[in-house]
Amino acid sequence: MRRGAKQATPQLRVIGGQWRGRKLQFPDRPGLRPTADRVRETLFNWLGPHLQAAKCLDLFAGSGALGIEALSRGAAHCDFVDADREAVTAVGHHLHTLDATECSTVNCDMAEHYLRQTSDTWDIVFVDPPFDARLGESTLTLLAQNDRLVERCWVYFETSRSQPEPVPEGLYDVLREKMAGDVCYRLLSPR
Repeated sequence: MRRGAKQATPQLRVIGGQWRGRKLQFPDRPGLRPTADRVRETLFNWLGPHLQAAKCLDLFAGSGALGIEALSRGAAHCDFVDADREAVTAVGHHLHTLDATECSTVNCDMAEHYLRQTSDTWDIVFVDPPFDARLGESTLTLLAQNDRLVERCWVYFETSRSQPEPVPEGLYDVLREKMAGDVCYRLLSPR
């Protein structure tokens, strides 16, 4: 970058639904990497028939890309959870801008703590932790063992392709799996 040149603010683009094409800026935070457009497109093609009126949970929400995309495509409600206060503030701002505060909640909390404290259940859960934190497998276990998933729900799990985290044995079936760059992403169904 040239000396004195201003660095571009990171942004994401909503790729489908009522807010299609909207661009939302998010803070440049360590470990925050919104799910790529092509991965989101594939994921929401998988989830298409299940999104209408679904109650969603976007754990490790970061930019809020997955939950906002779900709301844009017809989900009834989404709970956003992230431990980074600056990221959570940005997600709250986006939801306000999109006039989506009535169909969402935003929580600044660690995913594990949030799941242990709540009694809510969800139809669709997005689990996309920072890759180097290695929190995916334990989060999936907690979701299944604490009865946070409704019957016939869907869980999206994103992890590093070069060092993938396993899906907890005996708790989920892997329905779909794809790779894109250094991302391994799966659609799971609890057993």
